[in-house]
Amino acid sequence: MNVLVAGGAGYIGSHVVRELKEAGHSVVVYDSLEHGHTQAVAGCELIQGDIGDPVTLSSVFAQYKPDVVMNFAAYTSVAESMTDPAKYYHNNVRKTLVLLDTMVHEGIRHIVFSSSAAVYGEPERIPVDEDARCLPTNVYGETKLMVETILAAYDRAYGLRYASLRYFNAAGAHPEGDIGEDHDPETQLIPLVLMTALGLRPRLQVFGQDYDTPDGTCVRDYIHVSDLASAHTLAAEALVEGAGSRIYNLGNGQGYTVRQVIETARRITGREIPAVDAPRRPGDPAVLVASSDKIKDELGWTPRFPDLEDIIATAWEWHKSHPKGYRS
Repeated sequence: MNVLVAGGAGYIGSHVVRELKEAGHSVVVYDSLEHGHTQAVAGCELIQGDIGDPVTLSSVFAQYKPDVVMNFAAYTSVAESMTDPAKYYHNNVRKTLVLLDTMVHEGIRHIVFSSSAAVYGEPERIPVDEDARCLPTNVYGETKLMVETILAAYDRAYGLRYASLRYFNAAGAHPEGDIGEDHDPETQLIPLVLMTALGLRPRLQVFGQDYDTPDGTCVRDYIHVSDLASAHTLAAEALVEGAGSRIYNLGNGQGYTVRQVIETARRITGREIPAVDAPRRPGDPAVLVASSDKIKDELGWTPRFPDLEDIIATAWEWHKSHPKGYRS
């Protein structure tokens, strides 16, 4: 396949690019580099551009003629989405519409969309399957659900086939240790825990202690970023081979509280990780745990790193050797 990966220089995108290349596919990275890193896609063809720019997109599509587009070009902070919703609607929805319209205009008919478990909000049952009610509790989740609605309409009207992959909590780093998580500012739990272990942060804030969970802190399902990458490759291959549009959950089916993550990190790092209690954050569901049976049954996806210990261990190797991320 020829694959154009929008947002491919970011955390998840760069791991997908690595997976695609190792599977023998031709890859072009298209990234604004607002949050992406050129070092994460060293050796790959990288075009700097914005998915909201139809002129540049049309030129790139005409030159490279991708069989499938993958879109990771979104803002992802739940907390920021609640304080600056306009930023999220503008980037995650409006610019994605530009991307989709340009694809339709240029005759490109397959897209793998980076969605999120945030579309579910507070789930009615655990684990969550793809048929669960979608009622997001934050703007970030709303933007992802809006794009999924748009994709379904574009499929019906224009024959644009899609795979929408609803991630639970992406974590970890590539086993080779050369690419990993590097956000500024960092908002994800596991890198914040490990940055605290390295002494780069004085303490970790635990947001909310009164949820209806075993220890009062939020429960999340953590999935290794390399397992996400393999799922994207399988989904893209299925689309190009003629599969219809699909929505898939991606998680390990096991939930861990914030305090369990901290304790696991303490064991792996052998370091003190100071933590202090803080109020709940608006928009945080209490529990999100996935059922990923559908993608396992339909595409044969099998996680290679299902254990929290392995996920945190790979992240720890990355952060130890790259304490300042790609600037290290």
